[in-house]
Amino acid sequence: MFDASNYALRAVLAQRMGKAPHVIYYASRTLDAAQVNYTNTEKELLAIVFALDKFRSYLLGSKLIVFSDHAALKFLLKNFKEKTKLIHDKMISRTHFSIGQKVLLYNSHLKLMPRKLRSRWIGPFVVTDVFPHGAVEIKSESSQNKFKVNGHRLKIFHAREGYQEQTIEELSLHDPFQPP
Repeated sequence: MFDASNYALRAVLAQRMGKAPHVIYYASRTLDAAQVNYTNTEKELLAIVFALDKFRSYLLGSKLIVFSDHAALKFLLKNFKEKTKLIHDKMISRTHFSIGQKVLLYNSHLKLMPRKLRSRWIGPFVVTDVFPHGAVEIKSESSQNKFKVNGHRLKIFHAREGYQEQTIEELSLHDPFQPP
């Protein structure tokens, strides 16, 4: 639950046990000079962002649905510009991995100088466990080694039927030898 007034933001994290909600956490803060001038819709959206930021540690690893009674927020969903922003935000949102899913791992130590261009993504790996706060345990399909990585370094592997890893084309970056 969240609310925005002309001078403050309020948020309550509650868990529903049966039909009655049980409060877990209260949070509030005042608006600064610039935020006081926001429209009511912007204040409501700011309250949502504030609540999600404040309760992030409690919400990680679980699906979240935000319900709002603010009619202007519902109207924004019909607005084209706001829809494109929502689509963009949805595209960059965190990916939730499930056990048994195949993923690719980002290779941040890739060296482009050893005369070959290679993909920055290695794998595929299989997800064996998902931990809170974004950690994911994966294992290699070939060596069965298990290790934990940050979920930001993974992306879903979309395999084609009969996929086999092979080198299709290799481009050498050596300069051609020119005799004097």
